[in-house]
Amino acid sequence: MTGEQGERGASGERPIRVLVVEDDPVAADAHVMYVGRVPGFVAVGKAHTGAEARRVLDRTAVDLLLLDLHLPDVHGLQFARSLRAAGHQADVIAVTSARDLTVVREGVSLGVVQYVLKPFTFATLRDRLVRYAEFRGAAGEASGQDEVDRALATLRAPSPAALPKGLSGPTLERVTVALREAEEGLTAAGVAEGVGISRITARRYLEHLVEAGRAARSPQYGTVGRPELQYRWVKGELGQGR
Repeated sequence: MTGEQGERGASGERPIRVLVVEDDPVAADAHVMYVGRVPGFVAVGKAHTGAEARRVLDRTAVDLLLLDLHLPDVHGLQFARSLRAAGHQADVIAVTSARDLTVVREGVSLGVVQYVLKPFTFATLRDRLVRYAEFRGAAGEASGQDEVDRALATLRAPSPAALPKGLSGPTLERVTVALREAEEGLTAAGVAEGVGISRITARRYLEHLVEAGRAARSPQYGTVGRPELQYRWVKGELGQGR
């Protein structure tokens, strides 16, 4: 568990206390690190199962759960439902690779205020946390419908999280899937052939995944000329789908 649980920041306001619930230890550590990089937030603990998360919640004040929906002992939405039944009022940002809108709708009634789809970057999570803080900070009586609408709109991203110029979300997802499914790794040429893009374009997406910490590269020897870079998926990282 990190410290600073009850400390106040320079502004005098208490930081928003976040419990990271993620079964993969590497991803959990990354989530804790990401939360700690956003001003106004502090990670007060991490848990790898629903049962462990419940124990933390019973002894620690938590404002927000960063909750993986696919836990080894319980589905995240079932866990959120049990928390509400037990009187826990912490909000939830769901972290998932699932794209079923039925799940999204169900989560709304259980305190899920945001969804973060894997794979994602720090910038994406930071945007969601900042928007949540703005929504949470709204107080007083609304002057009218427009003010209510503005308060609710703070939770909605105006557009998908920005990727580097020239990269697209759908292509990034295809590259991610190709790399994740290749246990021995792939070269840029291999990704280009499998995804249907140019080798140069494939390398740009692969380098983006390396910079985001979701892929690693190493030289592949044994060929004529300069060694070719081999890229492999970093298992357990934020982008690992289930």
